[in-house]
Amino acid sequence: MSHGLFETPPPVNEPVFGYEPGSPARAELQAELKRQRAESFELAPIIDGKPVHTGTLETLLSPHDLATPIGQVHQAGPEQAQQAIAAAQKAKPAWAALPWEHRASVFLRAAHLIRTKYRAALNAATMLGQSKTAHQAEIDAACEFIDFLAFNAHYMTQIMRDQPDSPTGLWNRVESRPLDGFVFAITPFNFTAIAGNLPTAPAMCGNTVVWKPAATAMLSAHFIMKILAESGLPPGVINLVPGDGPAIGGPVFASPELAGLHFTGSTGVFQTLWQQIGENIRNYRQYPRIVGETGGKDFVLVHPSADVETVSVGLLRGAYEYQGQKCSAASRAYIPKSLWPQIRERLGAFMADVQVGDVSDFRNFMGAVIDAKSYKKLTGAIDEARSNVGSGVTEVIGGEFDDSKGYFIRPTLIVADDPKYRTMKEELFGPVLSVFVYDDNKWDETLKLVDTTSEYALTGAVFATDRHVIDHAMNALRYSAGNFYINDKPTGAVVGQQPFGGSRASGTNDKAGSALNLMRWISTRTIKENFSPPTQWRYPSMAGE
Repeated sequence: MSHGLFETPPPVNEPVFGYEPGSPARAELQAELKRQRAESFELAPIIDGKPVHTGTLETLLSPHDLATPIGQVHQAGPEQAQQAIAAAQKAKPAWAALPWEHRASVFLRAAHLIRTKYRAALNAATMLGQSKTAHQAEIDAACEFIDFLAFNAHYMTQIMRDQPDSPTGLWNRVESRPLDGFVFAITPFNFTAIAGNLPTAPAMCGNTVVWKPAATAMLSAHFIMKILAESGLPPGVINLVPGDGPAIGGPVFASPELAGLHFTGSTGVFQTLWQQIGENIRNYRQYPRIVGETGGKDFVLVHPSADVETVSVGLLRGAYEYQGQKCSAASRAYIPKSLWPQIRERLGAFMADVQVGDVSDFRNFMGAVIDAKSYKKLTGAIDEARSNVGSGVTEVIGGEFDDSKGYFIRPTLIVADDPKYRTMKEELFGPVLSVFVYDDNKWDETLKLVDTTSEYALTGAVFATDRHVIDHAMNALRYSAGNFYINDKPTGAVVGQQPFGGSRASGTNDKAGSALNLMRWISTRTIKENFSPPTQWRYPSMAGE
């Protein structure tokens, strides 16, 4: 029972640590990296608050240091998926009945623990397991995850405060209930913050969750569960089940209690899961909410009025930070002939200067791509482009690769003379940027190319100084990107500033980092209380003349 109308602490975006040489934060992170690297982790599903050792083990590797395994992961299967569903259902009544401010308090405490006690640990786990540099781990595992937790609590306050009008004699109110069942969260390897947000956002709304993390992100998932337990999250509210997708998903999608899917991953997988839900639709107690953020083929469109230096920096950071393994990464660029020689020279110099290697060496700008499958796909595309020079491709710049120690690929620039060349259209998810050089007088045709070449519509950027051009591009590309950037790279959305999500094949555009996403995990009930109910059934219009 609540005894007040509470306001959560005003959220402020978490400051980003710089990890400069000689700083205490750098020393602490380096020490934690060394400690975790020396430990051999035995990671397991966590169901009803307890680790479950199945005995079916998979080795967890560090993408940039294949010779030093992180540890072993006990794999969940159909039996553990059923146990997780049962645990979620058992925990649901008490968790849903807990006043919303107490639920929010659990996650506000988690944010505080990440900010203080666990910042280095969660960042180090993200660096080792997902091959993020110190900066990329900091803006993700620490800052963005803290922001998700703090801002979502703030959005809960707004949702609870938003009530309907009540004329004299009536009291109308809206109750924000959790969904009727459990939520299934499926999270990707590339953002620890997303892995944390997808199960915690529905849980903050009173739902209980079955969480399947990416296999390659189990170390950071382990620390997330540890932090949540220390924050006071009751057992069974979030149940962690690492394992084979179909083995976990089969029992989940067959359960009548499935209330929602919170997904980030590939478009193909999302479409398959949506189809499974559709095939089972008659079996569910309610229509499951489906929220997904999927692929991207994100564009950078450069106008002749753009500044060469800002374009070159934006392309380098947008395409190659975290090895291009961001769904928002710049993947295709359209550059006018008049600027191309200067941009090619400047960007080429930047690329040559980039250091690639073990992320524990803070001088490196890039680490390794996530696994052997990704490495094979990316290097195959690079080799194919080299073989197509003169037939759809003008040149390939950079793109050296080596997997003797880790899955390392240097920044790669494919210059295509065919705007529909394969790498201009298909998502690769790696450090590969494809460029088409267009005639300056074909601006309108190029706008159409940007809009129609890809099935995706996640992020995009336009670089220009001519204001009429910017306005024109915004209108022409209105449905080409859910997050649109002007004179900035198409990555780096900040919670509370740029709610994130796209449409078309990029997802349902339910905007993580805003109240819109939380509303998907709430089932509202309208309550009308009449203080003066009628005592006669006839209406005045029924009276005789």
